[in-house]
Amino acid sequence: MTRQRTVESHLIEYGISRRSFLKYCTAMASLLALPASAIPVFSDRLRQASRPSVVWLSFQECTGCTESLTRSHAPTIEELIFDYISLDYHHTLQAASGEAAEIARSEAMKNSFGKYILIVDGSIPLANGGVYSTIAGKTNLELLKECAAGAAAIIAIGSCAAFGGLPAAAPNPTGATGVGHLMDNGFIAKKTLVNIPGCPPIPIAISGVLAHFLAFDKFPALDKLNRPLSYYGETVHDRCSRYHFYEQEKFAESFDDEGARKGWCLYKLGCKGPVTYNACAVHKWNQGTSFPIESGHPCLGCSEPDFWDKGSFYSSLDDSPVIAKSKTETAAGTVDDGQLLYEDSCVYCHSENPADFKTEADQIAELLRSGDIRSHRRLDFTQEQLDMLEKYLNSTK
Repeated sequence: MTRQRTVESHLIEYGISRRSFLKYCTAMASLLALPASAIPVFSDRLRQASRPSVVWLSFQECTGCTESLTRSHAPTIEELIFDYISLDYHHTLQAASGEAAEIARSEAMKNSFGKYILIVDGSIPLANGGVYSTIAGKTNLELLKECAAGAAAIIAIGSCAAFGGLPAAAPNPTGATGVGHLMDNGFIAKKTLVNIPGCPPIPIAISGVLAHFLAFDKFPALDKLNRPLSYYGETVHDRCSRYHFYEQEKFAESFDDEGARKGWCLYKLGCKGPVTYNACAVHKWNQGTSFPIESGHPCLGCSEPDFWDKGSFYSSLDDSPVIAKSKTETAAGTVDDGQLLYEDSCVYCHSENPADFKTEADQIAELLRSGDIRSHRRLDFTQEQLDMLEKYLNSTK
């Protein structure tokens, strides 16, 4: 039976010091791109948060998403995240099996109905009645529908759960699809949905989103594909360690030429970094050691929908069917863009309703540009972002 206890009481029981906890909160706030002034709020709310029940369903997948989580690159994050939540059902990590495992799932859902977090990894097959993947005599769709009914929110982990991933690649014999598609078409209940795509996702993206939900009782700002802006707000290209070579037009032409040996840009070898939104270049893999491009392999674009069918992995974007759009072409600077920026950066210290500001919108933007507000000097907004923010704030008056 799931006990509703605070994170603080659980950490004290296991001998985790306040200092260690605060160090974790500071690191996590930084990873979530929260302003420095939000760290005290983040730590206080996280400490008092109740440990929610989590039910994790694995469908058509390779266990890579679970492997990613257990290899979180910060030494304390894995321990703390498992202490923050009550992981009541997980095919790979649970001790129980068979009937005992299904009883545990049913009990967790019953005791926390309407409050538990449902995590899904793997695509859901629909062809031929969903017979291609079953658990305890139920198709994946039947089990997902049952679990989604009482969930407070659903997190789709990995590109398979988010968009269908590799199982959905043409010709898609199992009729594989993602959670969002099932919601949009009425197969399962409509719930708050967060997509954390990747094949697999970066470990810290999984744990960071859970920590944000625990601290603020809501998820971070999302993009139009329901991905957290903290991790998917910029392209891999924008933050790539080889970006300066791209600017200098120094490109590797093959994997063993002089350019490749000198670490030049992999654009001509099919890198999808310019059209792929992810934080691989920032948080990296294997305890922050490296990421594919740094290791000499072009980005495959695995956090984008239909990445496998877009193909042309070793052909330049200029020659592939994928249309390469620059960031300036895709960002229209709309009111919606400004709202996302406000929700991702400002609501942690200010009202969620920007209409509460007494200062005029254009004056707020000018103050941020001037750097006169000491507590805001670390906010690294571009001119374009400030224009979007000003447009949004004006729209709320």
